[in-house]
This record gives sequence, structure tokens and C-alpha cells, in this order.
Amino acid sequence: MITPADVREWRNQDVVDPKGRKIGVLEAVYVDTSTDEPAMATVLTGLPTRRRLVFVPLGEAILGPHYVKVPYDRGMVRQAPSIGTDDVLPADQEETIFQYYELEYRPGAAGERRLARP
Repeated sequence: MITPADVREWRNQDVVDPKGRKIGVLEAVYVDTSTDEPAMATVLTGLPTRRRLVFVPLGEAILGPHYVKVPYDRGMVRQAPSIGTDDVLPADQEETIFQYYELEYRPGAAGERRLARP
């Protein structure tokens, strides 16, 4: 179980794939609005002049010493839906992220967002 205290410690930690290869640096955590549990993270990737934030699910993430390990290959995460480093995730693009990782997407009962940045 991921606790909110754990999530605060994850910021700026390396995000690695199952083989331990660095994907990028954890920038922010998004919570599921129906449960208030951490659901997705944005990971800072790219060259210094072409940085972007890619999304990765946190459902099976493991916190290690100075890293967060996700169960997705580095190449897959780097090709995931992304936003610019100063951008905000538009509500109409949430479903695309879930589809990319083959996860079920259900907006709130009144159509509200599924992901929120606390």
C-alpha cells in the first residue's frame, strides 16, 4: 500500500524499469479522484533542451533506496503520452493515458476528472 508520506519522498527520485534502467526523474504524483490514492506519476525525460513529462501508472511501483521502480519497460514509458514541463494535463487526454497502458478508464459519476494533482 502506498501512503501519502511515501509519495512525498518519491519526488526527484530516479524512476527505473524492471531491469533497473533509468527512465527519468519523478516530477509529480497524480491521485485517483475517487479514492485519493496515488495513481500516476509524471517522469521528467529527454535532453536538457527538449524535456517533457511522460505519464506512468504507480499501481505496482516499488520504492527503493533513491529510486522508484515501475513495472514498465523504459522504452514503453518514454513513448507514453506526455505534456510539456510547464503544461497541465487536459481532462480530455486522461483516457488516452489509461488506454496506452491498457488500464480501465472510468471518469467520475458526474463526468469529473479521474486524475488530480494534490
